[in-house]
Amino acid sequence: MDDGAHDPNRTPTAKLCEAIVASRAEPLGEATRAAALPLVLDAIAVAAAGSGEEAVSILVEHHLEQGGTANASLIGRAARLPTVAAAEVNGAAMHVLDFEPMWSPANHALSSTLPVALAIGERVGAAGADVLAAMVAGIEVEGLLRQASGQFEAKALRFHPPGLVGPLGAAVTAAHLLGLDAVRLASALGIAASRSGGLMANVGTMTKSLHCGHAAAAGTTAALLAARGFGANTDVLGAPGGLIDAFFPEFDPAVLDQYGPPYRVVDPGYAVKLYPSQYGTHFGIEAALRLRRRIVPGRTVGAARLIVPEMAYVDRPLPRSGLDGKFSFQYTVAAALVHGRVDLDTFTDAALAHPGVRSLMGAIELVTAADVPARFEEMWVSLEVVLDDGSTLAERVGELPGRWRFPPPAELHEAKVRHALARVGIAPQAVDAVLDGCRRFDELDAGEISRLLGLTAPV
Repeated sequence: MDDGAHDPNRTPTAKLCEAIVASRAEPLGEATRAAALPLVLDAIAVAAAGSGEEAVSILVEHHLEQGGTANASLIGRAARLPTVAAAEVNGAAMHVLDFEPMWSPANHALSSTLPVALAIGERVGAAGADVLAAMVAGIEVEGLLRQASGQFEAKALRFHPPGLVGPLGAAVTAAHLLGLDAVRLASALGIAASRSGGLMANVGTMTKSLHCGHAAAAGTTAALLAARGFGANTDVLGAPGGLIDAFFPEFDPAVLDQYGPPYRVVDPGYAVKLYPSQYGTHFGIEAALRLRRRIVPGRTVGAARLIVPEMAYVDRPLPRSGLDGKFSFQYTVAAALVHGRVDLDTFTDAALAHPGVRSLMGAIELVTAADVPARFEEMWVSLEVVLDDGSTLAERVGELPGRWRFPPPAELHEAKVRHALARVGIAPQAVDAVLDGCRRFDELDAGEISRLLGLTAPV
């Protein structure tokens, strides 16, 4: 096997891989388990809801046409696909609604790791505890790469994070279940890193969901190839022309030495999304919903002024589609003010065409303030509305339910999960069984996991 031009015993990549492989000997602690199980529940429900989206349907049709040994389940569908294709489809389905948890620094690490763990897990007959540990390992690597990058605000991003670090996290996830040693894991990372990318220009299109789907597929392929002896530069992180050199001009490699417990699923944890849209829009949505509750019945909003941080890709005064509306401060605020809710039905083309929403969108002044932090953990927005009688109301929001280290009340999370699963059209008893299975996922064997995923498909 070609190990590249660098001594694998002295490189940043080798040190990371050795730490990852060594960690497999220890079971997940209770705190990690408690933090990871709600992720499985959230992800499977959100992927089931996303499975019927047009982008996912096209992707499924494409892969069915390619053929191959269909040995992996699709969430929300009765069809099965080959391992790599299933990881890609489930990754896209998990991300297409922009409803899965948000990480710190900002990333969609769940959608590029759990689909891999499920697909490889079915391939090798892994039990739930091992699938869960593989997911945690992949998320950890993505979080460390994001933290070390120093790219914390949207204006600093040249690439969409899950497309950039997702292939490596996916490779680590797959390698965990395939039992790759440190050298072959380094090769898997080397292969995966050459698939890194994800252009911000595709935010608001079907292709954004593929940033997670492709990452899942790329990492799965990389680990499977490495398991067969396929070689790569085994210091793909630190080598000249490697990942750090190519993408991260201010990278701090010492952060990678932090791999291990307490894992990042515990600290800093993740933010549970209660609205299916870009996370920055949640601040405006929350402000709009609070203001709407204060508006006297009979009064209407004539105009609004929203102060936000520098997030140019979410300044979309006229979204082109319901999907595009997920990345519009203007649309999400207008929809919240008009309807008093923002949910999965908010982001259809028909909802975007609502006359009252479109009229109010045109009357929203968006003010970008350089002194407002653009990092989700620190940002805030201020919304002022002018009512039809000339009076004004204002609301500032800097905290959200379900934000890092402050999980939402259990009933709020369950309501989200049930709302997502109801969209698939499965029977109420199946919804209850999915909730039960996900909550004790680490106790399930391989057959029980396959049956659990089968429950998410409408009969």
